[in-house]
Amino acid sequence: MSTTDFNQWWIRIWDFPRIQILLAMIASAFVLWFVDKAWRPWVPLALIVASTWQFYRVLPYTPLVPTDIAQVAEGEGRGEGCFSLLTLNVLQKNREYGRTIDLIRRFDPDIVLLTETDQAWADAVAGVLEDYPGRIDRPLDNTYGIMFASRLPMSNSSIQDLAQKDTPSVFATLEAGGHSFRVIGLHPRPPKPKQDTEERDAEIVVAARMARDLAMPVLAIGDFNDVAWSDTTRLFTDIGGLLDPRKGRGTYASFPAGMVWLGWPLDHLFVTEEFLLGEMEVGKSVGSDHRPFMARLCLDPEAARIRNENVEGPSAEDEDEANEVMEEFEEDTAKDRVEGEQ
Repeated sequence: MSTTDFNQWWIRIWDFPRIQILLAMIASAFVLWFVDKAWRPWVPLALIVASTWQFYRVLPYTPLVPTDIAQVAEGEGRGEGCFSLLTLNVLQKNREYGRTIDLIRRFDPDIVLLTETDQAWADAVAGVLEDYPGRIDRPLDNTYGIMFASRLPMSNSSIQDLAQKDTPSVFATLEAGGHSFRVIGLHPRPPKPKQDTEERDAEIVVAARMARDLAMPVLAIGDFNDVAWSDTTRLFTDIGGLLDPRKGRGTYASFPAGMVWLGWPLDHLFVTEEFLLGEMEVGKSVGSDHRPFMARLCLDPEAARIRNENVEGPSAEDEDEANEVMEEFEEDTAKDRVEGEQ
């Protein structure tokens, strides 16, 4: 499933529940083998073969593989160059503002990214964000509003629509431990009926190319509306030269908040090789359909480059795939423009 290059929403949604599909295939193979001899052995064996492919896709997000990002020693995650961050899709219709405000006060992050923020949300969290001198916001009532706040020195900040109108992304240069780094905060639109993935994939590719072209470390966070093991997310890390601190540690599933067993990693954190991991966790539900994603990172370029997985850079195949994504996006945009004029 989803091994094709098709962008139809009803195909791409099958990227999300790979773990659940894997478990269902194994359980079905077991039941058919012992309960229904008429299906034995070919159908159970076919299910096992198919489940092997699913397992291969999620394998990097298990402790069975090496980590991408090294972790600092316990107690060193608050030293010079270290900072904390929180990213949360608040769910626009969620009006339990107090739970998110309490979370921000309790965790006290240096960086905050909130998505799905309308004006009511912006007004509600204004007080708790007063202590953050760096602020850029664009509240929207279409579930794609975005807010960014930083206690770290901030410059060259902006909010841009990369691929789709009123679907903003955050860009800002911050400083930690005497080193500057670039933050990219994304929230593209998900695959769903009447909404395929051309725009989402194009936004992710554009952001990856921006990360690749920067002459400084990069931190990318946000609700990508895509899972960690998808081809699009893999392309994002390959093109952008980014590493995933979840690899070798777990999925850190953040959605849906009310069904942990069905969890998908939709909220992401990627970094270039200059960062080390202090700690990372998915918090408890605060009323949204997403759970908060929290981490502590340390920007230590010399030590990190020695300890982290080497970044190989994009292959020619990656570049071709990225070009195809952009071509499909441009074709879809032109088609929508013509249909809109008719």
